[in-house]
Amino acid sequence: MPKKIKKIEVVKNSTSGIKPTKLKSLKGISFSFKYYQDGHDKFACTEKVVIYWLTLLDRLKSLSSLTAQELLVNRSSSLRCHPIKWEDTSESGFGLPNEEQLVDTPYQFSLSSNQHGRVHGFFIDEIFYIVWLDPDHLLYPAKN
Repeated sequence: MPKKIKKIEVVKNSTSGIKPTKLKSLKGISFSFKYYQDGHDKFACTEKVVIYWLTLLDRLKSLSSLTAQELLVNRSSSLRCHPIKWEDTSESGFGLPNEEQLVDTPYQFSLSSNQHGRVHGFFIDEIFYIVWLDPDHLLYPAKN
């Protein structure tokens, strides 16, 4: 004799019948790739090995538990988060449309203490917009 299938009543809060999840306000940094420039000749990462990508993901995960203010005052030697001074670099800015209205202060932080390079971008509230991945430290020219 076939078993009877129990009917489940679906709450109709949306057109799909799926009840939306209520999220608490999150504390911490979120990361966005909305302004990421993967086609930049100097900051291309297409040839990077897996350990680079794993290190990047691990760093973003660990930073996501901090607030923007906590990140900016952190003095860890492996993090080295600080504002970018364009006059000390090989670039004059990110080259984004309306950059002067969009970017208040550009920042960079390290992926690890001595390798894997830097991440360059800017904050809007608690979101860090990643613009360039700089695995070969090319934003700051070598000092001779």
